[in-house]
Amino acid sequence: MKIAMTSDNHFDVNRLDVTETLKQQAEFLANQNVSLYLIAGDLFNDFEKSLTYVQNLQNELGAQTVVKFIAGNHDMVHGVTFEELESNIGTGYLHNQYLDLPGTDWRIIGNNGWYDYSFATNVKGKTVDNFATWKRAYWIDGVIQQPMSDAERMALVLDETTQQLKSAQKARKHVLYFTHFVPRQDYIRYAPQGNLWNMANAYMGSPKLGKLLENYKVARVLFGHMHIYPQAQLFEQTTYYNQSVGYHTKRINEWQKDNFMAEWRSRLAFLVV
Repeated sequence: MKIAMTSDNHFDVNRLDVTETLKQQAEFLANQNVSLYLIAGDLFNDFEKSLTYVQNLQNELGAQTVVKFIAGNHDMVHGVTFEELESNIGTGYLHNQYLDLPGTDWRIIGNNGWYDYSFATNVKGKTVDNFATWKRAYWIDGVIQQPMSDAERMALVLDETTQQLKSAQKARKHVLYFTHFVPRQDYIRYAPQGNLWNMANAYMGSPKLGKLLENYKVARVLFGHMHIYPQAQLFEQTTYYNQSVGYHTKRINEWQKDNFMAEWRSRLAFLVV
């Protein structure tokens, strides 16, 4: 089976013609004989639009290619509640669920992920309350409603992931785990002391997730959130992928190609299992 992986397409921020782009993506995936297409979050700033896109792409591709996604923080901004995010809200959504690949010993496990401020290691003198207040004032996640603290939400992610990994271990499955938020400090960018970006690092993810995945010897991990362009990298026995497409706007241009489809194609990672 051939797997294609992406994240952070940001259709609305990039002002794309979604109908036309979807057709072009479907045609490319079909021509590449992709059996499974994984999206690690941030399609739209609205979960309903993200879910509709995934379902429409699945309809366009038919039975040849299965499409699965988890929600990034942008997807959570509108159109969904915390309770809905934790449920089986629609076809294609794989948070806290798994997919066994037929004819293989591979299992795909999805989890949206979250953060616990632990990546903001070089911001001195800030308390948990300071980080929570800064998020509400300056970070897009400030409008996301949740019935718990960020640390509690990250603990939930770790508990859900532990249960999924125990189940996969019992079933003797190789695991490809995909999430939105960053699982290792190696990917975090630190600026000179006082730079606002160092505050934003609090909302990137948690190293606790990476440690958990490596303790269970997870084979492959896909994540997004940070619009960076690293090569696949092996830590312990776990290979990590970040396949973010990122932004191309008047203010921010992160693309290395001239148009979205070229950038998307160049950022896809393929696995054969």
